[in-house]
Amino acid sequence: MAGSGGAPLPAPKSILFAPLRLRGVVTRNRTVVSPMCQYSSIDGGPSDWHLVHLGKFALGGAGIVFTEETAVEARGRKTHACAGIYDDRHHPVYRRITDFLRAHGSVPAIQLGHSGRKAASGPPWTLFQPLTELDAQRGLPPWQPVGPSPIPHRAEAQTPRAMDRAEMNAVLAAWREATRRALDCGFDIIEVHGAHGYLIHQFLSPLANHRTDAYGGSLENRMRFPLEIVDSVRALWPDDRPLFFRVSALDGDGGVWDLDDTVALARALHAHGIDVVTCSSGGINGPLNMAIVPRTPGYQVSYAARVRRDAGVLSCAVGLITEPEQAEAVLRAGDADLIALARELLYNPNWPVHAARALGEPDYLDLLPPDYAWWLKRREQVRALS
Repeated sequence: MAGSGGAPLPAPKSILFAPLRLRGVVTRNRTVVSPMCQYSSIDGGPSDWHLVHLGKFALGGAGIVFTEETAVEARGRKTHACAGIYDDRHHPVYRRITDFLRAHGSVPAIQLGHSGRKAASGPPWTLFQPLTELDAQRGLPPWQPVGPSPIPHRAEAQTPRAMDRAEMNAVLAAWREATRRALDCGFDIIEVHGAHGYLIHQFLSPLANHRTDAYGGSLENRMRFPLEIVDSVRALWPDDRPLFFRVSALDGDGGVWDLDDTVALARALHAHGIDVVTCSSGGINGPLNMAIVPRTPGYQVSYAARVRRDAGVLSCAVGLITEPEQAEAVLRAGDADLIALARELLYNPNWPVHAARALGEPDYLDLLPPDYAWWLKRREQVRALS
């Protein structure tokens, strides 16, 4: 394990602060900054906001820092302010971000996605209301969503255009191009977003996918296009860099997608080159209806445990994991290999440092940059002498 300044740290007492090798990438600890949409991009591109937002997590000691869900093409954004990586103009700021994260000890990671039928919406504070002519008059025109079938995701939303083979090929090309751009921009991990009701999830779900061709019907058919996307990414992503996949492990009314389906998908994903499956839930029935079980602490950990045990692939647990002892217990039980946090890190971007202290890690302050750690150690020495 190394601190933000690159100096070696003593052997960790906890699993949470043990390094993890993922192909040729080694994380300094098992803490992951989960992708968090900021709705602050301009024409898909990041800004100084994103540099500061993401940079503070590296300064705070996180092992892996994910950018927000990032669209592989412009029409794949949910809103006009969503992130994208489909234009060379985006590269300089992404490179500035990845250089900063890496310089301060974190692994820079990007989550790639496509909104599919959830496109052309307002931001979350409008409850993702579909864009209308009134929005167009304000310079925010709606655009045509696409999906596996012409089924809107909510009653008032646009009906998506069902993708034909040519359009599916164009989307695969967009994923390949986004992968190339992610490599050029300096990312070390890609996560393919296959959850939360977006395009890949729409192909997986029988609620959104009513196709009668080779991409609909059976589970095997519904997995076909998602696996083609994974193959298109893995083919261009270097062998020494890991590939993650986020799945909604449970979803749909009446258990229409269950953990048996998720395990089958995870096995196939692993066979196609996925190294880590991040286990989330919900999303197909509405933009804010993610979880289909009560949101209690660690409510999705059992999904990560099942995938890890039965699919034989590394898993990342996410969802109301907020306490250091809780995170450590998940890892010690063998329920996951990584712990992802989101809103808890918005509240406290130095959570890894506090967690290391709570778990009895020696020299926990060395997770911080030397510029911070020296002064804080000095304060502790003064206190010890007083």
